[in-house]
Amino acid sequence: MKEIIKLDNIKRDFHVGDEIVHALRGVTFTIHEGEFVTIMGTSGSGKSTLLNTLGCLDTPTQGEYYLDGVSVRTMGKNARATLRNRKIGFVFQNYNLLPKTTAVENVELPLMYNSSYTAEARRQKAIESLIAVGLGDRLMHKSNQMSGGQMQRVAIARALVNDPAVILADEATGNLDTRTSFEILVLFQKLHAEGRTIIFVTHNPEIAQYSSRNITLRDGYVTADTVNTHILKAEEALSKLPKNED
Repeated sequence: MKEIIKLDNIKRDFHVGDEIVHALRGVTFTIHEGEFVTIMGTSGSGKSTLLNTLGCLDTPTQGEYYLDGVSVRTMGKNARATLRNRKIGFVFQNYNLLPKTTAVENVELPLMYNSSYTAEARRQKAIESLIAVGLGDRLMHKSNQMSGGQMQRVAIARALVNDPAVILADEATGNLDTRTSFEILVLFQKLHAEGRTIIFVTHNPEIAQYSSRNITLRDGYVTADTVNTHILKAEEALSKLPKNED
């Protein structure tokens, strides 16, 4: 299997006043194509720092990070931004959509930086991406005309539009009620079934039951890395929940 993510003894130190905070203390793991990995840890475990490292938003103090075979650590800021745009699809807890713009316009955004797309091709790709997440009937809706679950689907469509090597989700169900959370989990499981590589950072231990592997962080160390031999189906859990009243 192809290696999508390879971390080799990643350390990240921050200077806070006169003190040095060791956020990551030698993290090593490899994620292969088609894995659905949850990264868990309580506040202060280092998972935000790890997320920023994986997302090419921050560079490690020490160690090597390879994203789809490319070494990230020594890259300049611009090269890293291009790599991030082409290789990673981000899904955030608070959606990070542009207000007053339509679903299609939001999803087109990552392609704006990709000169190989014409305006027409960009729009077509955005529409396909929205249909893939079940929002074919909401293309022209603006953020303020959508529910939290719909906004998160737009965010997932935007993450998919560049056909990234990995989808990086940060507490992607954190702001949603139980039923909507499971609807989004169903979507992530569908994407995983289609062969997408997904990294889902969360503090909710329940989500780990729906992924194929779980990495646990504590005090900047990996304390557990386990394969899930009994993956629960989000669809089954969803079918047992009461329907949301509109």
